[in-house]
Amino acid sequence: MVDIDKVVKTLEKAKQPQSEFVKLMDSFKDPYLVLIACILSLRTNDRTTYPATLRMLKLAKTPQEMMKVNEEELAKAIYPVGFYKNKAGQIIELSKILVEKYDGKVPCDIEELCKFRGVGRKTANLVLSEGFNEPAICVDVHVHRIFNRLGYLKTKNPEETEFTLREKLPKKYWIPINSLLVTHGQNVCKPLKPLCDECPVEKYCDKVL
Repeated sequence: MVDIDKVVKTLEKAKQPQSEFVKLMDSFKDPYLVLIACILSLRTNDRTTYPATLRMLKLAKTPQEMMKVNEEELAKAIYPVGFYKNKAGQIIELSKILVEKYDGKVPCDIEELCKFRGVGRKTANLVLSEGFNEPAICVDVHVHRIFNRLGYLKTKNPEETEFTLREKLPKKYWIPINSLLVTHGQNVCKPLKPLCDECPVEKYCDKVL
């Protein structure tokens, strides 16, 4: 049985280098900034998302400001993130809805967040955890892959992983687990050819590849 306490403590001590985008997301305390940055990151690597996010934030940092931004101007600023034209329209539309229906405030509710076009459970959970500091488990491909590779659980997809972790993972780890495992997945526990010889938690891992 995987000792999750030792895994988490070991990864915290390892202090693996975070991508600039992960650092940026960790620095945000504003749910709106977390939300729009997360939308940019979907299907795009962190190296591309980080500078695109900085360019976007030069145009607007609030829903009230963003709803007034020209869609083509925003699309140009966030290029070359994946689906940049669709994301530009999505972010402006979302900002208008927030102003018109939510008094400019991002709802602190996963079901409400998932009503926005293009916002799924991963994004919604990240907004709750990073933006509101509310216990929520953001499960992306790294979190899903690593927990299964460790042998901590056996699930078929990220959504199943999220609900299984809600039952099994101690609540104190819900917020930090995403950035810990994303960083570990980017540096060591890679999708293909994981660097097991360099892994700080190798001795706790069942290596389910």
